[in-house]
Amino acid sequence: MKTTLKTNITVKDICDGFVYNELEGKGLFGLSGKLTIQPEYQRNYIYASDGGKKEVAVIESLLKGYPIGLLYFVKVNNDKLEVLDGQQRITSFGRFVTDKFATKDENGMEQYFSGLAVNKQRTILKSTLTIYECEGTESEIKEWFKTINIAGVPLNEQELLNAVYSGPFVTLGKEEFSNSQNSNIQKWSAYVKGTANRQEFWHRALDWASKGEIGDYMSRHRKDKNINEVKTYFNSVIDWASSVFTDVESEMCGLEWGRLYEEYHKQSYNPAKISAKLHELYSDPYIKNRKGIFEYILGGSIDTKLLNVRVFDDATKKSVYAAQTKTAKTKGISNCSHCAIGHDANKEKIWNATDMDADHVTAWSKGGATAAKNCEMLCKTHNRAKGNR
Repeated sequence: MKTTLKTNITVKDICDGFVYNELEGKGLFGLSGKLTIQPEYQRNYIYASDGGKKEVAVIESLLKGYPIGLLYFVKVNNDKLEVLDGQQRITSFGRFVTDKFATKDENGMEQYFSGLAVNKQRTILKSTLTIYECEGTESEIKEWFKTINIAGVPLNEQELLNAVYSGPFVTLGKEEFSNSQNSNIQKWSAYVKGTANRQEFWHRALDWASKGEIGDYMSRHRKDKNINEVKTYFNSVIDWASSVFTDVESEMCGLEWGRLYEEYHKQSYNPAKISAKLHELYSDPYIKNRKGIFEYILGGSIDTKLLNVRVFDDATKKSVYAAQTKTAKTKGISNCSHCAIGHDANKEKIWNATDMDADHVTAWSKGGATAAKNCEMLCKTHNRAKGNR
């Protein structure tokens, strides 16, 4: 791959013909239309997502004469360049020069570019940039894109995958799942963690549709002119989850809905009964893991390990152990009630507290409380054999 160092291009040059798409959050073109700032494989603009701290920092660096790091352009032909690395920084100063956001001056007053003193405007516009223009095959460029040190916020997994498998499939996927103006995002956000501009919805849709084999799936579908399979499957999962659980709870967000859909969507559920059970479990003070409630219900309310039901505290265990042991010694029987009714050598054995486990007399799943009156100490062998009976 051939690289050429350019040190004579200024911020003013880049901002000539700068276009920013507010709807999609993309810096599109610059350098008099010669430069494509956000090729299809690039992520959306994210420097404004932290309240603008990063984009303001770019402008402050320019005003102070600080370098803003290397920029990498790909030379497509003699008249066209694409940004390989640096689109966040370029979009930041392009947005500022076109009055899309303000910085604070030395007096703490907000100032847009058009309101800055002429000398400060000149400082920004005349700032020279250090740019490498790269020429090479697509595979060479994509591999370099994966390995160069990305300034600012590192690429996440999906942003890298978008770069490696760029094409019509990625373009369509980003238009659907990475558009912050998509009216479905509020609904999706109840089930999927993340934001559109960091590709989390697109990543989750691909994860579900590919059963976890995202790279292989994107490679096979790279040239596709539609994303119908991904879109249909993603919506099927979301629609199924929202129809089974009519109550929207914060713990739903980020669950493995794709796996749960595959495992349970062929079963029938009564949404009204599901809602009642959900409210019952949410109000149970003994449940420590609310995220597990949803799979617990889907699985027929059997696997209590999903709920991490609160165990007896040490004070309760010591108290119950002392009472059981005192009674057992008086009667000449084992302090484990199951050993006491047996016929082996342990029938009269007094176990040490460290050799016993606390157990619910009436299982939690059958309505038993995690309270002293429902606690008994069993030897470890019998406690493990008892299970959920």
